Amino acid sequence: MLDLTLIPPDGVWVPSPTFFLPSPTEGTYPDPTQPARIQRAVDVETQVAHSIFLARSGVTGIVLLGSTGEAIHLTRSERSALVSAVRRGLQDAGFPDYPLMAGVLTNGLEEALEWLDDYARAGVQWGLVLAPGYFGASVGQEGLVKWYTAVADRSPLPILVYNYPGVTNGVTVLPETYRVLADHPKIVGCKMSHGNVSHHIQVALDPAIHHDKFRVFSGLSSQLGPVVLFGAAGVIDGLPAIFPKTVVRLMQLAEKANTKGLKDEERTELQRLQYAVSLAEEFVMRYGIIGIKEAVFRVVGFGNLEGGRLPIPGELPEGAWDKVKMLFLQAIELTEASL
Repeated sequence: MLDLTLIPPDGVWVPSPTFFLPSPTEGTYPDPTQPARIQRAVDVETQVAHSIFLARSGVTGIVLLGSTGEAIHLTRSERSALVSAVRRGLQDAGFPDYPLMAGVLTNGLEEALEWLDDYARAGVQWGLVLAPGYFGASVGQEGLVKWYTAVADRSPLPILVYNYPGVTNGVTVLPETYRVLADHPKIVGCKMSHGNVSHHIQVALDPAIHHDKFRVFSGLSSQLGPVVLFGAAGVIDGLPAIFPKTVVRLMQLAEKANTKGLKDEERTELQRLQYAVSLAEEFVMRYGIIGIKEAVFRVVGFGNLEGGRLPIPGELPEGAWDKVKMLFLQAIELTEASL
């Protein structure tokens, strides 16, 4: 019998940015009893507060320490402490067993298992494992199958295949490779962070894949309606970190269109929301982590304007926020408030 606790639920997942404390102001010095700090410290309190905000906004789950979460910029102890704190914070806020995923962004097989062991102890239910792409063109589909199989065989958590060619030297997991990996009992889904909607649809509709235990998520809310209408489970995307209710409502309408059908006014709403979300996604794609962090600060009030850790500190170019807000963010902000 299928163990449903192993399967990530359908819906809108948010890859949360990792929050950092502001840089020390001039004339202040770190604790002399502690080692000198090069990077800004993790702001665990804000991380927990933003996670509770997302849970209250109706998103299905949160992905900690993915690409948006800058997992590669944190130490092992920082990652463990952050995940543990978020789990405790959600529990204390009335969200026991809230769905949490965490990113595994390393090419080393043994190290990937270390990350997964740490996450399991910290209370995460799923690992989102990035395709190993350091050697890029040398990584073939057979190598991907063997690598993911070795990870899944030994992982304490069920895992999802995370395919983000933009950060893995162009490595792309092909539809026929997902077909093989989906047979593994502990490989329970995938996140496709690329614009190839055909791959989403091929995998989501592949009759050789057991879709009751393998979920397909897009990494882009701009694709939500189209991919959900053809069998995908939802999205894992940074936009709902800023506008969670809007993306959740879009997901609800797409699911209803698939099952019960929509009234004319609901179909109009679905199209309006998908248009607004697709426009807003351009902002996320253009400015990446720095843009997401600035928008989270300006729209929902979490974090600061110092960007990420080195080598991606800073804020948007001068005037960029006003320009994108005027073009499309303002419209979706009004939608968010109405929901």
